[in-house]
Amino acid sequence: MVWTMLYFRGGMPVVFVIARDWTLRTGVRAELREQGIDALGMESPDDAGRALAAGQMPSALVIEVTAEIAGDPGLQHLMARVPAVLVASRTEKIPLPAAHSVFYRPVRIADITARVREILRRGHAA
Repeated sequence: MVWTMLYFRGGMPVVFVIARDWTLRTGVRAELREQGIDALGMESPDDAGRALAAGQMPSALVIEVTAEIAGDPGLQHLMARVPAVLVASRTEKIPLPAAHSVFYRPVRIADITARVREILRRGHAA
C-alpha cells in the first residue's frame, strides 16, 4: 500500500485524538503521524478546549466514547462542526452522539486511521 502525505493550505491536517485509554490514544496518534497527519493526543474534553483556545482547529476527531465525553457540551458542539470517528464499548451502554463513523471494540488502529484518511481526503474540514 502506498501512502501519500496529506497537506492542507496551512500545512498538515490536524486531528484531535481524545481518549482516556492511553494505548488507543498513542496508537492512533502514532499511526496518523506516520501518515503525515498532525495528530494531537488528548485525555479529556478539557484538553481539546485548551488546544482550541490556543488556535488549533482540527479537521477531524477520533474520540473514545465514555460517559464523561458523551455528555460534554463543548465536545458535542465541536462534533457538530468537525467530522468525528467514535470508538465505543460493546458492553458499556452509553448514548452515542451523532458522528461520521462509529467503531465498536475490539477495533484495529488501522481501521480507525483509514477512516480518518478517508474523511480528510474528501475535504471535510472545520
